[in-house]
Amino acid sequence: MAAEKILETLDHYKSEIERLTKELTETTHEKIQAAEYGLVVLEEKLTLKQQYDELETEYDVLKQELEQLRENNPVIGLKESD
Repeated sequence: MAAEKILETLDHYKSEIERLTKELTETTHEKIQAAEYGLVVLEEKLTLKQQYDELETEYDVLKQELEQLRENNPVIGLKESD
C-alpha cells in the first residue's frame, strides 16, 4: 500500500511537471510573439515619424517658396490656405 501511494504521488508529480512545462513553453512562445509584434509596431511608428518629418520639411519649403513668389510677384492673387 505504501509503495502504491508513493507511485501515485510520483505519477502525480510527473504529470504536474509535464503540465507546467507545457504551460511554460506556451507562455514563452506567446511572450516572444508579443515582443515580435511590439518590434513591428515600433518599426512602423519610426517609419511613419520619418515620413511625417519629410512631409513637414517639404511643406515648409513649399510654403517658403510660395511666400517668395508672392513677394516677387504681387500681381499673383494667391490666397494663403495654411
